[in-house]
Amino acid sequence: MNIDMYQHILDKLPYKSSFRFVDAILSLDETGVTGEYTLRKDAFFYEDHFVGNPVTPGVIVTEIMAQIGVVALGIYYILNSPEYAEVRGGNLFPLLTSTEVSFYKMVFPGQKLTVISKQQYFRFGKLKCYIEALDEHKELVARGMFAGVIKKTDKKDN
Repeated sequence: MNIDMYQHILDKLPYKSSFRFVDAILSLDETGVTGEYTLRKDAFFYEDHFVGNPVTPGVIVTEIMAQIGVVALGIYYILNSPEYAEVRGGNLFPLLTSTEVSFYKMVFPGQKLTVISKQQYFRFGKLKCYIEALDEHKELVARGMFAGVIKKTDKKDN
């Protein structure tokens, strides 16, 4: 797998600027994915989340983990599995079907998270992964089990 393929997967992510939480994919194969995201200090969710002492909301940490650990890996499977050829050319819409996340540390503006996802199974169109988020010091921020599906939509790009 090369950087061009990683960029192709990044380009397929169905998120735009303020809600895309993937900066880079570091490694990716059928067993899992590792990626990273640096939280922008001016992100919209810091303005009112603990005024004067901004902390990243847990739902945003969860979203970072899901985008890297389930959506990017799911797109990889779709692009590389013959049984998903019919959805490759369309708009992809990720549906997170379940999460079970435990949090261990607060995440602050400007921090970089590394997300490591290990595929548990991919069958009948459902992907389940064990995912960890680590800070710059490789300390555990959050971990959990995530599951989701990626469907094709008929919605046209604008």
